[in-house]
Amino acid sequence: MNRTYYPTVVLSDIHLGTTFSKTMEVAELLQSIDCDKLILNGDIIDGWHLRKKSPKAWNRKHIFFFRIILKMMENFGTEVIYIRGNHDDFLDNIMPINFSNFKIVKDYIHESNDKKYYVIHGDIFDSITSNMKWLSKLGDMGYTMLLHINKYYNCYRSFLGKPYYSVAQIAKQKVKSAVSYISSFEESLIDLAKTKHCDGIICGHIHHPENKYYGDIHYLNSGDWIDSLSALVEDQEGKWNIIYYDKELVREKKGVELLNEVV
Repeated sequence: MNRTYYPTVVLSDIHLGTTFSKTMEVAELLQSIDCDKLILNGDIIDGWHLRKKSPKAWNRKHIFFFRIILKMMENFGTEVIYIRGNHDDFLDNIMPINFSNFKIVKDYIHESNDKKYYVIHGDIFDSITSNMKWLSKLGDMGYTMLLHINKYYNCYRSFLGKPYYSVAQIAKQKVKSAVSYISSFEESLIDLAKTKHCDGIICGHIHHPENKYYGDIHYLNSGDWIDSLSALVEDQEGKWNIIYYDKELVREKKGVELLNEVV
């Protein structure tokens, strides 16, 4: 199969166990690529939602996602680094774990092409998440409501033959407080990269994909698999790009292999 090769791929904020997780889409993306290193940068499993909805929220699609990762590790020798996020904080009870080509850690230094990137989920720079978890969960409820609106609105747009329109992403770009929050979040992480003597920072958490420079510090955010359906990829020259899920493209690269076993 004509898989695309990347030395490094970063995914975050998949939120497995929630209604809005694009589990099949991220699974399809992984089936269309090969990589030496896969960094799962937090909130891969949504422990908050699973505790609220019971284990019944976990289904075969979520198991299939991890089966694909295991195949990548076995067949291609992919190294997998799982970094703890705030929604998968249950990992605090078992990390750090480091065996073979799999590890679970709270942060990570990625070294490539003579550059160092500090990799962290980013929730430590969200004072609401860190210090007022009850308020963060209230905000999570509001975001879930927005996603419900987004779902029905896009069903209507699809009926009219119009393309997908992300209400959540537009809100982040237009609402002054959201823009201010994102800017403050990014600047805090840039400062952290400097204290770690790194050339850049790789994060997630705010569901806002980004690839830009603050002076000589490279800021990278892998986005999410709730709304933006994005990932970070590094090529062999060390150049980073954001890629977005493309249904037709990934299915072409997967060949005839389909996901019938979990549908």
